[in-house]
Amino acid sequence: QVQLVESGGGWAQTGGSLRLSCAASGGPISIYTMSWYRQAPGKQRELVATITTEDNTNYGDSVWGRFTISRDNAENTLYLQMKSLKPEDTAVYYCNAKYRTSKIYDYWGQGTQVTVSS
Repeated sequence: QVQLVESGGGWAQTGGSLRLSCAASGGPISIYTMSWYRQAPGKQRELVATITTEDNTNYGDSVWGRFTISRDNAENTLYLQMKSLKPEDTAVYYCNAKYRTSKIYDYWGQGTQVTVSS
């Protein structure tokens, strides 16, 4: 069982930056596809970014070119560097770890709030 704990959320001004971290315990993130999702009030949870075990990355259209996902397997930590923040980036951000064999292993963190305003 993998436990995920997000940190680094808070308030940022429009155009500012924040860096989110997701610390994992109970298993190595190196074997998981890791992702960041977000959910704004009244909206569905959406995929922000994904990084595979081979370090291939993919981003949602709304964050392309502004956010960067990375992983430090030695520290067992996932990161999301967010730049040029916009008010529409305001949401709770969740860390996800997914691993598929004959069974799907799917773990979530508790979320961290990001608020962007001018």
